[in-house]
Amino acid sequence: MTASQQKKTVTLIPGDGIGPECVEATCRIIEATGAPIEWDIHHAGASIFKQGLPSGVPQDTIDSIAKTKVALKGPLETPVGFGEKSANVTLRKLFETYGNIRPVRELPGIKTPYSGRGIDLVVVRENVEDLYAGIEHMQTPGVAQCLKLISAKGCEKIVRLAFELAKAEGRKTVHCASKSNIMKLTEGLLKRTFEAIAPQYPEIESQHIIIDNCAHQLVKKPEQFDVIVTTNMNGDIISDLSSALIGGLGFAPSANIGNEVAIFEAVHGSAPKYAGKNVINPLAVLLSGVLMLRHLKMFSEAASIENAVFVTLEEGKCLTRDIVGDEKAASTTRFTDEIIANLGRSSQKWHIRNYKEIKLPHVRKDIDFVKAKSRQIVGVDLFVESALPADTLGPDLEKIMAGSKLKLKMISNRGTKVYPSMGAITDCVDHWFCRFMTVDPKEEVTDATIQDLLQKVGSKYRWVHLEKLQEIDGKQGFTKAQGED
Repeated sequence: MTASQQKKTVTLIPGDGIGPECVEATCRIIEATGAPIEWDIHHAGASIFKQGLPSGVPQDTIDSIAKTKVALKGPLETPVGFGEKSANVTLRKLFETYGNIRPVRELPGIKTPYSGRGIDLVVVRENVEDLYAGIEHMQTPGVAQCLKLISAKGCEKIVRLAFELAKAEGRKTVHCASKSNIMKLTEGLLKRTFEAIAPQYPEIESQHIIIDNCAHQLVKKPEQFDVIVTTNMNGDIISDLSSALIGGLGFAPSANIGNEVAIFEAVHGSAPKYAGKNVINPLAVLLSGVLMLRHLKMFSEAASIENAVFVTLEEGKCLTRDIVGDEKAASTTRFTDEIIANLGRSSQKWHIRNYKEIKLPHVRKDIDFVKAKSRQIVGVDLFVESALPADTLGPDLEKIMAGSKLKLKMISNRGTKVYPSMGAITDCVDHWFCRFMTVDPKEEVTDATIQDLLQKVGSKYRWVHLEKLQEIDGKQGFTKAQGED
């Protein structure tokens, strides 16, 4: 029995708003291909939040995905700016779906300023860390902090996934897009990992590009890109930008890929104002279903749907309101029927790629993924809350620490050195980054020394955060403030 003949159970999450209509259309089309899939229906999102579950994902849904290893879901509503975490992010993180794959391809009959340019690219976005780890704190009543966590293990997995995807799809170039010119340790880690791994794929051209230039080039000349690998938030932004080039989020599928579980979903939201009206375009969810079929090695069924979509759009006889406007629009149901009727047909002009199975990367599972040969604590960054100006706070901290093993090197405010003054015009807030370095460079800073610092500074000021300054394998493991020597 071949892979495409074996019955596969897939967790199905209808979602919120327009989600159930898009999912129903997708299921009808997939079933019409004869794909041997059984659906295990469960729920997440708004209805679960309303039941008082903060994650928006109930245990039965988690258990189903853990069993089936594959899920297809409609869009989920997420509270904005307050309250619960995103149920979408919860699902991605629970199952370590570390890679978000977002293909962007020009489609027939969808007129945009870029029509005819041959846009056909994939954004491969790291999916579980970076700023989207969601680790935030109010440090003072007026200053919030979000930790940007980038790991060497996470970088290796996403970079290898990007190159393996390029191989599986016959693509020739992989760009790494980062902001490593500013965030040299975090974004720089992705760049360094990319440059270390790229030589292992000599058949694929590799290039690094600064993320803002990448956004610029996507608007200017998008056809130059093949695969773009990037960090979580950068990938979220440029994948939405890329989708706009080919018609918008209504045509934007995505796959959340992990080594054990894969979750497939549209990029767009739940659009509640259109829910239940039978007018919505289901293509983003349907094309996510196509990605799912390829993941399940059901390549012929996936190709049949993609070809039918091309024919339907190319002929333009039966299209939804977002494509042709309200007067000529077909209903969601009618559009779905048209795609089903076109199964088995192929366009003479629009062709699909010869897709192969993606070889998922398996990196070492060591928790201490990077093993340092030497480490030394050379100082401490202490974040202090105070309404005093820098030229008062600085001398007072020097006085407090006189005679100790640590000395104040400088104070910065929002990343700019303000003490000792270098004449900068800085609109300061009550959140001071105070850098203390060891008096004797030959003597490592101990926890006892740090406790002494906290006791002395804490006797007069409220401190809110502390970071040890490390030298790892002889290199500084910390950055300098603007203006710091």
